[in-house]
This record gives sequence, C-alpha cells and structure tokens, in this order.
Amino acid sequence: MNNQQTAELSVFVAKLKDGIWILGVASWLFGITHRSIASFSDGYLSAIEIMQLFTASFFFIGWLYLKPATSFSNEGIND
Repeated sequence: MNNQQTAELSVFVAKLKDGIWILGVASWLFGITHRSIASFSDGYLSAIEIMQLFTASFFFIGWLYLKPATSFSNEGIND
C-alpha cells in the first residue's frame, strides 16, 4: 500500500467509527424513549421499571463516552 491508500483507508475507518457511534446514539435514545413510554403508560413505576430505565441510561452515558476521538479529513489526500 502506498501512502495515499493508507490515508484513504484511515479516513474510511474514521468515518465508519463515527457512523457506528451515531447509529448507537440514535438506538439508545429510541430504546430509552420506548422504555420510558412503556413504564409511564400504566400510571405508576415499579422497582423493576426504575432499574430498567436506570440501566439503559447508564449504558447510554457509557456509549457517549466511547465517541471516537480522532477524525481524519480528506484535505491531505491528492487525487
């Protein structure tokens, strides 16, 4: 692999990581919203429903901390 192919591969991997992370954020938000609506629909919260909401929120916050830190740009790649 030459230098340009390596740079292109790095950009692709960075964009893939960002895309997976964004998909995960949307999935966690949907899951927490769905669980909240299901929990509040009967008018009261049980201990199990509170723990499910807490657990989903905890994993969502953990997912936010897993955001890919470095992203590459195409500026340095010559076509």
